[in-house]
Amino acid sequence: MNKPLLTLLFLILLSPLSIHAQKDSIITRATLYGIGHTNQLDTYLSPMEYTGPELRILRENMRKSKCLEGKLMRQSMFQANVSMLGNKAGTGSEFSFLANWNLAYLYQFPIDNQLKFLVGPHIDLNGGMIYNFRNSNNPVNAKAYANLGASGMAMYQFRIKEHPFMLRYQLNLPLIGLMFSPEYGQPYYEMSLSKDWGKNICFTSLHNQPSVRQFLSVDFPIRKTYLRLEYVCDIQQAKVNHLKSHAWSHAFMIGFVRHFQSVSQSVK
Repeated sequence: MNKPLLTLLFLILLSPLSIHAQKDSIITRATLYGIGHTNQLDTYLSPMEYTGPELRILRENMRKSKCLEGKLMRQSMFQANVSMLGNKAGTGSEFSFLANWNLAYLYQFPIDNQLKFLVGPHIDLNGGMIYNFRNSNNPVNAKAYANLGASGMAMYQFRIKEHPFMLRYQLNLPLIGLMFSPEYGQPYYEMSLSKDWGKNICFTSLHNQPSVRQFLSVDFPIRKTYLRLEYVCDIQQAKVNHLKSHAWSHAFMIGFVRHFQSVSQSVK
């Protein structure tokens, strides 16, 4: 490869980095831990509901960019929760692990200096598993699905004496997506031998996956840092391949929030 072509390739690879480095943005990062309660149903494993406590972690990264006159926000959020559940009869127990990654682009509509609304699209990826200790033939069911949806947020800033507070509510609604699901009574070893996986990848929308995630939080200063208290209402439910499932979670979380501005760099 000759020298001019190498130089051109180098400049092409370097140009996106240079453009990105010249943009300032305000970044908000939060890490929260919490406990809650889960009601779970998975008719592939059992026709009974299982309930119990859950532990949840949430990490959020929100960046304000100069795009669209500084009104565009990029939000990345990761959640994971584990639960030990039992049925009402006391005859069985389940272990559940679920994780979610969400990416949203939100456009701001400021009402005044205190109140603003944000709306935009979001994508989310979900995965995990449920293990039923009572079952012997089919003890495990995997969870894997992805959605494209809409996200909305309201932010309200106010003060108590001289201390700033931030009250925030967010709703994420999946609209269309794809979900992995076994068929009713189909063992996993049959799926591994089958060459037809089309029946196990299902199209989802509001008609068979009416789900929603809601977040209500308040940020307030503690000395030189910010504390966040948050309530999470995570409603995930689906009806595909003649199977019903739901995971209704309510969690109360606490953690710290950091606000900082990225440093501009110029690449020559």
